[in-house]
Amino acid sequence: MASHFVDSIPARLLMWQRVREYAVPPSMIENATARRAVGDWAGACAAARVDVDLDLRAVRDRHGTGLASRLRADLRRLAPDLLRWHMPRTAPDGRLRSGLTLSLARYETHPEATAQLVVRTPPAWADAGQRMSLALWEGPGDGAPVHHPHPHPDRRFRLDLHRHLWDATRSAELAARCWAQEAPYEAGERGPSRWPERWAAEAELLLRADGRHPRGPLTVRFGARGHGVFELVAPDESHVPVLRPVREALSPQAAAALPVLPEAAARPLPDLDLLRAGLFRADRLHPLVAAALSAQGPVRPSVRDLAPAASADPDPHRVECLGEVHRIALRDGTLAAVDHDPAQLAREELLMALGGPGLPCLRAIDTVHRSPEALPAVRERLGHGDVTGALAVVEGLLGVGAVLREGPLREALEAAVAGRLDHGLFRAGLLPVHPAARGAGAPGHRPRLDRRLPPVLRRKQSSRNHPRTAFHG
Repeated sequence: MASHFVDSIPARLLMWQRVREYAVPPSMIENATARRAVGDWAGACAAARVDVDLDLRAVRDRHGTGLASRLRADLRRLAPDLLRWHMPRTAPDGRLRSGLTLSLARYETHPEATAQLVVRTPPAWADAGQRMSLALWEGPGDGAPVHHPHPHPDRRFRLDLHRHLWDATRSAELAARCWAQEAPYEAGERGPSRWPERWAAEAELLLRADGRHPRGPLTVRFGARGHGVFELVAPDESHVPVLRPVREALSPQAAAALPVLPEAAARPLPDLDLLRAGLFRADRLHPLVAAALSAQGPVRPSVRDLAPAASADPDPHRVECLGEVHRIALRDGTLAAVDHDPAQLAREELLMALGGPGLPCLRAIDTVHRSPEALPAVRERLGHGDVTGALAVVEGLLGVGAVLREGPLREALEAAVAGRLDHGLFRAGLLPVHPAARGAGAPGHRPRLDRRLPPVLRRKQSSRNHPRTAFHG
């Protein structure tokens, strides 16, 4: 790939390219689909690394069979792998947005009360494995996990108005609601120069779903900091509504109380941008996404399609050793120097153990064990929770009988194991906050400076010369 072409690709698309490559592996999609096809929604969730924190029997006892039946029907329609495919993610690594509670469906329990099927992501410090959890949120004080940083549904990130992003029976609606017919769009940090026509239709759905008049003001987020206040207007009910900026500035309190256009409606589908840029092949999309976008016409060939085919050589490693080119390959489950006599290898390995230089072949094998070329791919898979895929790469490189040596590869695998332990403690409620977040009674705790302290004393206590309260950059 030419360097000038790489430089011209937006960082956002490069992130989504890695996400589509590693975050939802084909094995997960295959296993989850197979379980869902036979009606095993719990098995599908397990295959997609989604924990289930709800009890249908308890829901039936509290709310009756009507709500329990609707909830069970939605769980059977749920494609957890499709949900993972469309979940909000954060730059630059593309991991799941942490500490999020996202609404999937709403159910009326009383005239003025609703329950919501929600999916939660753990906080960033406990997100190893990139697992999610399903639960039923029944309103404030419903027994939501107190150790979750944001147990209530988020107004900005919600999918109850976008069932095509998780409901397998409605995934065909994706093409009509993902801006496939509109020109590519990029939102600036402080707001776009234009706003898509699709926003008006999505805004009308939002206002109706929230029980408001289908015309009125709402907020749209443009990025991490930018937002705008718009108004949905039309001369009468027979005209198509349009979205326009509000004419009078609202106070921050009034703007905060307005409905928020969901992120799924405010942003284009990244798969479309990847296909248009030739960064991803259509046949590697999630099958439900590919089926929905199949009518959008041909796309540019993937960059990978233009690259030369990989070599089929079973012994791909070549090393200059003792004036010759030697091979390194998998033999009997381990990586070995196949062009050396076993007795010679035993002597050279002993020499290396005693601090000697060793043969170039053995040094190359040692390097592959500690920091192989495939290490970035292993780290990407581990970062997205695909431990099975990461181990498959390691075994394909080093063999099933390999013993890992000290180095970056072993450190990456050990860090993944430690992270899974932290996630297990978080799930059990045994470690509700990050281990580094010590409480007021913990040794070494540094209390926050009192805001009522006079400015002179505050400057003195926060001075860099003060050894106990100074903050060092």
